[in-house]
Amino acid sequence: MRYMLMICDDGAKLESPAELDAKPDHVAWMRDLDERDMSRGRYLMRPPAEAKTVRVRDGKELVSDGPFAETKEWVAGVELIECADLDEAIAIASAHEAAGRYPIEIRPYWED
Repeated sequence: MRYMLMICDDGAKLESPAELDAKPDHVAWMRDLDERDMSRGRYLMRPPAEAKTVRVRDGKELVSDGPFAETKEWVAGVELIECADLDEAIAIASAHEAAGRYPIEIRPYWED
């Protein structure tokens, strides 16, 4: 099954890709997924202040600054994985170094 792991953060300390690549626990987690051929893509998201939200109402495009919802935590990155089942996806998310500080949402893809 395919899942998206949405890795949250509170933005208190923004880490660049280079800073994340210098964290041994983070690198080990990514390397493990790569070696097991489970990763289908990973993306580090820029901060919510750089986001735009688009809505169309009555045929008019409305663009607002920031994310859709006001929250203390935001999606800082995503990992696309393919694994046997939800239990394995939970184990993978639990092993992420951020799981001890922030939530990681696991969402399955619609299967074709």
